[in-house]
Amino acid sequence: MLATIDNPSNAVEWALAEMINQPDILDRACKELDQVVGKDRLVDESDLPMLNYVKACAKEAFRLHPVAAFNVPHVSIKDTTVGGYFIPKGSHVLLSRRGLGETLGTGRRGCPGIVLGSTMTTILLATLIQGFSWTAPSNDPSDIDLVESDENFLMAKPLIAHAVPRLEPNVYLKLMQ
Repeated sequence: MLATIDNPSNAVEWALAEMINQPDILDRACKELDQVVGKDRLVDESDLPMLNYVKACAKEAFRLHPVAAFNVPHVSIKDTTVGGYFIPKGSHVLLSRRGLGETLGTGRRGCPGIVLGSTMTTILLATLIQGFSWTAPSNDPSDIDLVESDENFLMAKPLIAHAVPRLEPNVYLKLMQ
């Protein structure tokens, strides 16, 4: 349950930080949202299949900044060799996500919440990008600190950014009703 809330919000914080640091990427995501969704309504889940760039940005945030150091342990079912290393049958195998460069949370023994978590991450990121123009407080993207905490995989310093609404006020008012 905790991973359902924490992981998407942490991934989105990293994604926004990376995108503010590279305004051309943020601009491209905004353009995709404007083209697919427009500016007269907020993005919803039915739009996600057409938001390939935004989905790629969310996946890249997970790749660059994994939420945990290792995948769930696995046990080898037969003798095998991987990357030149012999792994005997019955060995407990831990895979470093950072070393792999991806989360590898799919397959029949993958995370049962991957679809929900990925959807939540993408819709949250898309909503924040569509709803606001994001900049570093000083308007200098290099002021966004992309340093990871030594204790966990969170940002060492929370993201502080300047957000300006980019949609008409009536779109935001619909949320309040």
